[in-house]
Amino acid sequence: MKNNIIKLLLTLSLTCSALFAVEPGSAEEKAKGKKWIPTPIEGKANALIIGDSISIGYTLQVRDLLEGKVNVYRPILEGTDQPWNCGHTSSINGGLDRMLKGPKWDVIHFNTGLHDLKRINRKKGARSDDPSVPVVISLEQYREGLEKIVIRLKATGAKVIFATTTPYVEGVYPCRIPEDAVKYNQVAIEVMKKHDVAINDLYSASLPKLKEWQQNKNVHFNEVGKQKLAELVAESIKNNL
Repeated sequence: MKNNIIKLLLTLSLTCSALFAVEPGSAEEKAKGKKWIPTPIEGKANALIIGDSISIGYTLQVRDLLEGKVNVYRPILEGTDQPWNCGHTSSINGGLDRMLKGPKWDVIHFNTGLHDLKRINRKKGARSDDPSVPVVISLEQYREGLEKIVIRLKATGAKVIFATTTPYVEGVYPCRIPEDAVKYNQVAIEVMKKHDVAINDLYSASLPKLKEWQQNKNVHFNEVGKQKLAELVAESIKNNL
């Protein structure tokens, strides 16, 4: 019995490590040494960016683009000065109280989806390149999770914007099936329309530009792509103030 409990705990630990490990090519790999905690200007609007490593990739550029007009924040890992990869819907729901701490938010721009639809082999506690392995969060669970997030974000009184999950090519690792991004975005758009949440369609904007904007066989974007996404996000925030 004791050995079985130890094995279960080890499996859970490995699975958590696989779920939240820094992925190759992400902005998290180069996060150290950069200033993630802003120096706010009193009297300016406050915007919060909640999201995964794609959002980490454009946060600082958005801050530069809105400098002097909007104070741009993102969640920071507890006890550090480093950006928090907010992960999938369940992870965001579990951490929202801490994510929302700060000034009164005028705009909250958020994204989640890439970590919901990826494949993790829970038995092995490792990332998987096998498309037959189940997604981390099912479509129905994704819908339920988004409903909870949106209700909580709107309760702050902020203008809420949802950014659609960005596209990627076949063969990325861990396994993500390109068609899943479409399916998850369809569910997300339904939820956002139901709750009258603005949509920043980064999927449609980046799909025809993937060869120019994205790293090779990677969900993460190159410097050109990160800047282009930042421009779209900054414009969306500005238009929704």
